[in-house]
Amino acid sequence: MFALIALIIVSTIAIGLIISKPKRNQIRRAKITKQAFPKQWRQILKHRFPYFKAMPTDLQLQLKKHIQVFIEEKEFIGCDGFIITDEVRVTIAAQACLLLLNRKTDYYPKLRQILVYPYAFIVEKQGTDFAGVQSNQRNVLLGESWGNGKIILSWKSTIDGAADPTDGQNVVIHEFAHQLDQENGQANGAPPLRDITSYSAWSTILGQEFDRLQRCASQQLPSLFNYYGATNPAEFFAVITETFFEMPHDFYQQHPLLYKELSRFYQLDPIHWH
Repeated sequence: MFALIALIIVSTIAIGLIISKPKRNQIRRAKITKQAFPKQWRQILKHRFPYFKAMPTDLQLQLKKHIQVFIEEKEFIGCDGFIITDEVRVTIAAQACLLLLNRKTDYYPKLRQILVYPYAFIVEKQGTDFAGVQSNQRNVLLGESWGNGKIILSWKSTIDGAADPTDGQNVVIHEFAHQLDQENGQANGAPPLRDITSYSAWSTILGQEFDRLQRCASQQLPSLFNYYGATNPAEFFAVITETFFEMPHDFYQQHPLLYKELSRFYQLDPIHWH
């Protein structure tokens, strides 16, 4: 009898903790964002993230609050002797949090660690060739998003991507787009949308544009989007996200329906920022 009562009490407490966790997170994050944004962090934004100056004032304020929460919650780990500093944290967080503006967010809930290498890094994977033969492959990468709570970034590529906010190439935006895509399972080019009715248009328009990019890539025809986006739907979503934030005018002119889909998803219209 006493064992049953104890079990009920423990279960009740556990359920209470589960239910209250989102509320606790909300309170904790509110406390973080009430703190003043450090002066040295503002200098880092000015030096490393020129995109910030072009953003509307309200979005600048949002971004700074997101940066504060992001840095508090995520662990940054230096690899190959690389030293993590506030410059590293703020530069990466600013680009990652662009994707969270104007939307209800849980700050990449699956992500726990950001591993930073000084330059490009090598990842060994087992691959299968066209004949079905498996072998270990060594790939030189600038960034990679894993489904086990980690993102890997090259610092050199991170600062290069941030330095030119209009070239459509940004490794941090690319990899964090994958994180959004992975919030509901494996990355497949369909991140969690606002409601179930949005998936039909998303699937149709992104499917058509993905096929179009694949044709351009196979025939070496000009495209606004990097051919790497033709690899699979997940890479397509990441590539067009880079272009959406960094080349919105060209994006809208050449792919208006696709631009509108991304604008609805991100709740942003970066045409007016540039």
